[in-house]
Amino acid sequence: MIFPDAMLGMLGGGQLGRMFTLAAHIMGYRVTVLDPDPLSPAGAVADVHLKAAYQDIEALQHLADSCAAVTTEFENVPAESLRWLAKHCTVRPAGDAVAIAQDRIREKAFFRACGLGVAPYAVIENENDISKAPANLFPGILKRARFGYDGKGQTTVANTGQAYAAFHKMGADSCVLEQRLILEREVSVIVARGEGGEGRSFPLAENRHRKGILDVSIVPARVTHELAARAEAGALRIAEQLNYVGVLAVEFFVTTAGELLVNEMAPRPHNSGHYTIDACATSQFEQQVRTLCGLPLSDTRLLSPVVMVNLLGEAWAHGEPAWQQVFNLPEAKLHLYGKHEARFGRKMGHYTVLGASAEAALAEALKVRAALYPDWTD
Repeated sequence: MIFPDAMLGMLGGGQLGRMFTLAAHIMGYRVTVLDPDPLSPAGAVADVHLKAAYQDIEALQHLADSCAAVTTEFENVPAESLRWLAKHCTVRPAGDAVAIAQDRIREKAFFRACGLGVAPYAVIENENDISKAPANLFPGILKRARFGYDGKGQTTVANTGQAYAAFHKMGADSCVLEQRLILEREVSVIVARGEGGEGRSFPLAENRHRKGILDVSIVPARVTHELAARAEAGALRIAEQLNYVGVLAVEFFVTTAGELLVNEMAPRPHNSGHYTIDACATSQFEQQVRTLCGLPLSDTRLLSPVVMVNLLGEAWAHGEPAWQQVFNLPEAKLHLYGKHEARFGRKMGHYTVLGASAEAALAEALKVRAALYPDWTD
């Protein structure tokens, strides 16, 4: 086990790295962040901020020499950097697990190998693959195999002609063509797995998106206990088959036919798990520290129904947002990420609202959301 006040390393300086750093500090650890952005949110609160590229050997050597263990906050960190570090210090999660999550083609094949259902799809490497795609995949969604997030790198296509055009617009890179499903809802589960194989899941979140970006998470998800148990078991099976050590997020589709299908995974804490900071006995970030340091996993109980709402740059469209609307609500908690420029679609923070029920928390959270986004119509 790695105990305080050891130095921990973080590849990535965004909000997830910031919240990891704050959780580590509370537990008595120090943190070195590697991120090229001099204004990175995590770098602003870390003990050491290495302003260098993720492949910079000198910076990686500094991490290896000074840190007892290293983790990451985003799946597009070069897997080779994680593999290089693993030769010199403890790295969790492993680069091989991250590499699978970085490629939708490998990821979907892996889910199937785990015995889990996915949406019907075809691998698209060239135009010929589009012409051979089954007709039942249209209308579909063409998704770039690598480097897509928050709705980026994907386009709805109604027929092969639109698929050809979208494929070339994406640079003719490898893609998957996925059947567009009729969904009842989308859900996600955060799981943690320790080095000894112990696994624990946080309560299932029900997620609503706006323009491909997570908007609202409702916990507990409004699904049957049986479906929630299947989702949690599926996520834990994925972690086990990956021989994963760390915090892992798995997103699922729930179709109107009652199917539970895996959408994608993220080898890190997740936006839909931010509710754990205010509403669970342990946050996903404390659990990330624990898995990194080889400590026993902690309690994941939900202490209160809760709703989380993302704060995007649009909330700053007319100047500083109406923060009084958040602070006037005793059950609300505001979290800002320390980003210096508000841009449309950029995650600037979030707030959570606790309630006697998920429905009560949702009603209050949406009232606040309406005040913060006066230009939005749903």
